[in-house]
Amino acid sequence: MTELRCRKTETLAGDEEAERRQNEPEPQTERVNEPVSAEDGGSVSSGGAGDDLQQKDEGEVKEEDGLHKQEESTRPRTSVKRSKSSSTSGFLQRLLRVFLGCLAAVACGMLYAVYLSTYHDRKFWFSTRQELEREITFQAGSGLYYYYYKHMLAAPSFERGFYELMIDNRTVSGQTINAVERLSLYPELITSFIYRVTGSQDFMEPIYFYIGAVFGLQAVYVTALFVCSWVMSGTWVAGMLAVAWYVINRPDTSKVDHAVPLRDNWALPYFSCQVAALTGFLSNNISSATEMFCYLTMSATTFTFLLVWEHSHYVLFIQGLCLFLLDSFDLVPSRKMADIHKVYLSSLFLAYLFQFQNTTLLSSPLLSLLIGSVLARYFQQKMKVGPLVARVMKLFLHFHLVFTTGITFSYLVKKLLPVSEGDFILKFLEVKFGLNTTTDFVTNFLLCQESLQTPRQDLFLRLTQASVLPFYLLVLTVCLLSTLQTIYRRLSGQPMKTNLRLEDGRIGEQPEVIYHVFHTLLFGGLTLLFDGMKYLWTPYVCMFTAFGVCSPDLWMTVFKWLKLKSIHPVVLSLILSTAVPTIIGFSLWREYCPRVLAELSDLQEFYDPDTVELISWIRSQAPVAAVFAGSPQLLGTVKLCSGSAVTSLPLYSDVNLLRRSEDTYQVYAMRSAEDIYKILTSQKTNYVIIEESICTELSLNKGCRIKDLLDISNGHVVYDKGEIYSFSKHGRFCHEIKMNYSPYTNYFTRVFWNRSFHVYKVNSVISFQY
Repeated sequence: MTELRCRKTETLAGDEEAERRQNEPEPQTERVNEPVSAEDGGSVSSGGAGDDLQQKDEGEVKEEDGLHKQEESTRPRTSVKRSKSSSTSGFLQRLLRVFLGCLAAVACGMLYAVYLSTYHDRKFWFSTRQELEREITFQAGSGLYYYYYKHMLAAPSFERGFYELMIDNRTVSGQTINAVERLSLYPELITSFIYRVTGSQDFMEPIYFYIGAVFGLQAVYVTALFVCSWVMSGTWVAGMLAVAWYVINRPDTSKVDHAVPLRDNWALPYFSCQVAALTGFLSNNISSATEMFCYLTMSATTFTFLLVWEHSHYVLFIQGLCLFLLDSFDLVPSRKMADIHKVYLSSLFLAYLFQFQNTTLLSSPLLSLLIGSVLARYFQQKMKVGPLVARVMKLFLHFHLVFTTGITFSYLVKKLLPVSEGDFILKFLEVKFGLNTTTDFVTNFLLCQESLQTPRQDLFLRLTQASVLPFYLLVLTVCLLSTLQTIYRRLSGQPMKTNLRLEDGRIGEQPEVIYHVFHTLLFGGLTLLFDGMKYLWTPYVCMFTAFGVCSPDLWMTVFKWLKLKSIHPVVLSLILSTAVPTIIGFSLWREYCPRVLAELSDLQEFYDPDTVELISWIRSQAPVAAVFAGSPQLLGTVKLCSGSAVTSLPLYSDVNLLRRSEDTYQVYAMRSAEDIYKILTSQKTNYVIIEESICTELSLNKGCRIKDLLDISNGHVVYDKGEIYSFSKHGRFCHEIKMNYSPYTNYFTRVFWNRSFHVYKVNSVISFQY
């Protein structure tokens, strides 16, 4: 405006009027021109009224210019204040939401731990039992781990106890083993160390501290599931629903209520934390600080998971396959996949060192997959470019290269290093899938274990009654179809959107959702083959289903497919993501809350007087250096309660110990007294315990009874018209020895018996009596 006024003073009056009409604002021009055209007939004069009008107009222009400048000077300040106040209120809202979510997550974990502790005490009358009766409640041979915890506390120092476990010659007869490596005893080492240094012995018994640590880890497990569902759905209501389903389906989500010291009870909480950290790490909408926190958490939990469970590398191999698919279809940034590979490799290396150069980790399928994937990415750097057909062909070549390289690496490691478990697992899988048959006792014994059999239909019936399975199938179908659409877009060359909005309706383009789709499919497929895998699959079914029904993105994806127009889809998705979990939560609370409370109020009776009597006899009558033979589960209890050496251990991941168990089980076969005597003396056995429950076992599944497996292995089986009969020139040893006649009395002397157990001393000097 200043330049305009300068030019007006240098030009003629007519030019001034024309230029003013062109450059002045429209409202001002109309107000000036109307009186001029009325008085002068549209003519322009250079004096008098024209000059007065020009001066008046210039004054108005200056006034307008001043007002505009004043508005421009005040408007930024107002907008800055509004943006600051809105950002502050938004930050406070997010902070409050995060605080409430964290509070709910911690509360759910603590309440679950209290629930487990109360239920365990009610089920076993734990607080009213004597020490011996409490230890016997550790079922399924899991009490063996608690024995080493007691040993560490009884040692003069932590260092001395740790040294004795590394050269343990008082557990398995005739063998010196590294118990820390063989039985993965790091949980007991860490727990005993914390118990010592914190001075907990002054106010808490060791057994309560031990089971309290396990229940505390279960609280961490539940909290991690809560956080994982919360991160994926954006609302902590999903976390509460996931915890509710987890508690309702407790028989299919955890074994902690009847076998506390099991390795998976210690390990799976760390795996749950690792999955939660991985979920956050794969997410696109996180800050660099949050991503670093997730990366560090993932590193620590992966290493700990490998350290405390001998089967952990198989679980991580399944997880690695999920991530391998994400990387192959270009659904996650290459930078993140490289970081995850670093986590896996560093964790494997550290676990290899801490487990005393465990060669099983070097031949693990996880390491083979990592080696193959890294080499294939190096040789196929342009795999993710090109048209659809070319990319599909490159993808098949990539799969072939990865798995060929991995199998070759595993084969070379097994040839160079003494690894025998790999061949045994391969033979086991061949028999499991019907590709081969065998009479081997160990293979058939493992196939008859409930955890390695096909799950029964009641598993899916229970999940359906708890309403988790129908909603799971719905959520999985929507997410899987959306994931397949995303894979097709990526193979077609379309970029993956990182800043998704609710209106997009593409839940399958979120990397963390795609990972969990692959995760639940692979673990679900294994659950259909092995019943024990349900403890890995069912918790994430609860989490994944809770995320789906509480996620507006899932409902928006469905409405986008249906092309809903009658109601605004965004509004309807927000309504359903709140209404559906509310209805589900109310129905679960109404139906299952009374059941849970009834479990806590119901006093169950668990008392095993025969086992108590047996252990009391061993403590009082048997020599301290005596060696006992029997079933692995019973020997675990004997070792825990008496400390005596045993011939075998309830450890089904060690083939050598399983072979020793096969020799001990021969007392239930149709073998001669001389054969049994030779077997037991070769194991330096002093006493053999025969269990009535095994000797006279009656089961509908006759092919899985111990005596049937032994008859098949020993060739004492006759097939006649589809029926199986056992035949041998010797009677069944466990029956014949009770007759108390020669030649059995020559080799064995009965020293204790009750309704459940018969204990025989293996004579060191044979006395021939006829």
